[in-house]
Amino acid sequence: MRKFLIIIILFHFLAITSVIAQSISNLPKRSDVILYQINIRAFSKEGNFKGILSRLDSIKHLGINVIYLMPVYPIGKLNSVNSPYCVRDYTSINPEFGKLEDLKTLVDSIHSKKMAVILDWVPNHTAFDHNWIKNKSWYLQDDTGKILSPPNTGWLDVAQLNFKNMEMRAEMIRSMKYWVLTANIDGFRCDYADGPPFDFWKQAIDSLKAIPNHKLMFLAEGKRSDHFKAGFDYNFGFAFFENLKEVYSKGKSVKVIDSLNIVDHKGASNGQQIVRYTTNHDVNSSDGVPQDLFGGEKGSMAAFIVAAYMNSIPMIYNGQEVGTPYQLVFPFVNKKIDWSLNPGLTAEYKKIIALRNNSKALKSDQVKSYSSADICAFTKTKGSEKFFVLSNLRNQQISFPTPQKLINSKWINAMTGAEYLVRDFIILNPYTYLVLKK
Repeated sequence: MRKFLIIIILFHFLAITSVIAQSISNLPKRSDVILYQINIRAFSKEGNFKGILSRLDSIKHLGINVIYLMPVYPIGKLNSVNSPYCVRDYTSINPEFGKLEDLKTLVDSIHSKKMAVILDWVPNHTAFDHNWIKNKSWYLQDDTGKILSPPNTGWLDVAQLNFKNMEMRAEMIRSMKYWVLTANIDGFRCDYADGPPFDFWKQAIDSLKAIPNHKLMFLAEGKRSDHFKAGFDYNFGFAFFENLKEVYSKGKSVKVIDSLNIVDHKGASNGQQIVRYTTNHDVNSSDGVPQDLFGGEKGSMAAFIVAAYMNSIPMIYNGQEVGTPYQLVFPFVNKKIDWSLNPGLTAEYKKIIALRNNSKALKSDQVKSYSSADICAFTKTKGSEKFFVLSNLRNQQISFPTPQKLINSKWINAMTGAEYLVRDFIILNPYTYLVLKK
């Protein structure tokens, strides 16, 4: 009896300890997030949690405050294509990455550097050999009782979950809570968030946010406007990326970004935002690296200026900051990032991000656009701080007519510190940007 009581007391102690573990949150305000995606397999020679530790200082010095880890869970073997998004067990660690204690060490190390960390969560489907598969009613089935893959996706390695089943939902939420309470993570990037219905997301996020002493962040890899109403902090900038590609490759008008700023933020309130990027694990694998898609190194930085400063939360994909010239192709097992490349490019990323991190105006969602068909141009103001940003998204010199109210205004070039007097026209060389402040 005494031994039993000791076990009960110990269990409650551990539960209480896990709940209070995040008494000091490292999550920044919604507007202040700079997101960094880690593809664990390609990030280091080791391809595991321990291989990330040695580069945490470099990530911090880049200006990052939230790290997002791609899926850490065991990968299914039945019908498998070795995808990290084919999850066999929601509450275990993929042995190729290490053990639970290795993840905890990584999370603690990230927190010690005043950064937050979120996990990639795959809620819409599981591997066909997931430990839930014995509960057939938890999955979508055809008329013969065969468990189906997600309809109209071509994802034949995974089984579609049935969100009409309340038991499955409850277990899904319990599994998400497990990582908050066990590994002390700071939230989730939710894969294919447009798959599960709104009411599931509302239920899940409300439940997770009710965990005491844990401030959590939720990023939807989706574009439904009701994600904001469900409680997500951010939606994913699919449309920004696709349209930006067409600006560069097909001469599409830069003014399309103004339209996206309206459409993408429909339903957003209280600082909810869009995460925008010039690369991530999907498009890097399928489309190419930023230099391929956006006019070389210079053009890719002109594109990043828009993602970083105009009206979004910027995300960097590991290796982007050193200009990795080759794709990290799915399933991400053949190539590693060479961190010795392009220190000058890394320095440019640092300068761009540092300026944003130290500016309330650049982090605000209040933007006045003056864009032309070729130049992305806008002002951002917060209190006494004001910025005028121009980025030439064309591979040719462009003469930009200055808005009347800004003619003869005096500024400081935020990148060089030099004084700058705005004339009737501003000449921008191919793929160059100008960031002015006062």
